[in-house]
Amino acid sequence: MKIYLISLGCAKNRVDSELIIGLLEKNKAILVDEPNEADLLMVNTCAFIESARKEAIDTILSLADYKTGNKKLVVCGCLPQRYDNLAQLLPEVDAFIPIKDYSNFSKIINNLYKSDYQGELSFLNKHISTPNYMRYIKISEGCLNHCAFCAIPLIRGKLKSRTIDDIVNEVSQAVKDGAYEINLISQDTTRYGYDIYKENSIVNLLAEIVKIPGDFKVRLLYLYPDIVNDLLIQFIKNNSKIMPYFDIPIQHSEDSLLKAMNRRGNKEYLLDLFRKIKKEIPNAIIRTTLIVGFPGETDLDIDNLIEFIEEVKFDRLGAFTYSKEEGTKGAKMPNQIKERIKKTRYNKVMQIQENIARKKQEKYINTIIDDCFITGYDAENLMYLARNYMYAPDDIDGVIYVAAKDEHKLGDLVKIKIKDADAYSLVGEEI
Repeated sequence: MKIYLISLGCAKNRVDSELIIGLLEKNKAILVDEPNEADLLMVNTCAFIESARKEAIDTILSLADYKTGNKKLVVCGCLPQRYDNLAQLLPEVDAFIPIKDYSNFSKIINNLYKSDYQGELSFLNKHISTPNYMRYIKISEGCLNHCAFCAIPLIRGKLKSRTIDDIVNEVSQAVKDGAYEINLISQDTTRYGYDIYKENSIVNLLAEIVKIPGDFKVRLLYLYPDIVNDLLIQFIKNNSKIMPYFDIPIQHSEDSLLKAMNRRGNKEYLLDLFRKIKKEIPNAIIRTTLIVGFPGETDLDIDNLIEFIEEVKFDRLGAFTYSKEEGTKGAKMPNQIKERIKKTRYNKVMQIQENIARKKQEKYINTIIDDCFITGYDAENLMYLARNYMYAPDDIDGVIYVAAKDEHKLGDLVKIKIKDADAYSLVGEEI
């Protein structure tokens, strides 16, 4: 059987796609690059916000155009997990596989094709979709938080952690296969292990990972602020295998908004946390994400948020306009904000951050940055692309352009002297 799959949404969804393809390939299926070549057309969907659902439906309908003969179209992931009436709305689809049915993946495919597929999804049998120098390692599923704006618990359910041994085995295999950058991901990485070990166990997990022999670095993504404690900060400070990169979405700075969002902590706590990280780890990169336009937000709240941003001076900052999601507490709140006001506030926040980011980036000019790994080549500018611990994958943080002395392959480590900078990129030469 030949398979064509489109994976939408976040890196966590990407891992699910790797597991699905891994299972199918174990049963002698072949992954193809063009939908017209496939027997089985698949879409792994995201349904987090309205724009993601629209993208998912558009993608499904576009693939349906390729259905000829005995071709089947299967839709899996968050969309069928969130909605159980899709069969009536999308009759073009031959099967919907929600996340809760992933344990029956082989059985569902067998029912479609009268085949004899065997086995279950396995983290040690993934089809690796990332370049060899990096891996995404999903350490848990679901979330115990109940943020008023977020539909994730409605889709992914409560926290379900993998065991430390299971994760260490996967990381060990990735390192043996040549991976240098290990990205640990989940809905709430700091809460890892609470369901099975009865305590937040991210530091215990990291303590086992750093024992793995080999030249590699670990990046933590999606840290909930009030669980970034002294123990975690000190562990990152004292272990060179852990990148000093703190991805801490705070959503807002104002206490009234944080309370309305059902977020733990307050402005003073957040300020103290970021001061502590910078004091303990001066070279730490701090990234956050914000929501503007949450119900009840005022112009004064935005002014205070901007003051907060200017005080903290985040290295990386992304913002989103609030999306009213059915089934969430926020969707029922009064004082919903008009879209044009959300957009104006978003632009205001991002302009301030761009100015901050440019000044921070310019400080790297004439400095030397070690342990940069080659991630690609820009044929237009005749320069390699590189990242180091300061830049997360998937272009969310920017990139380093490097004029190299020699020819390189993906994952090669280089040392770069920075010559120029803008808000999101550095330019330098290999030394």
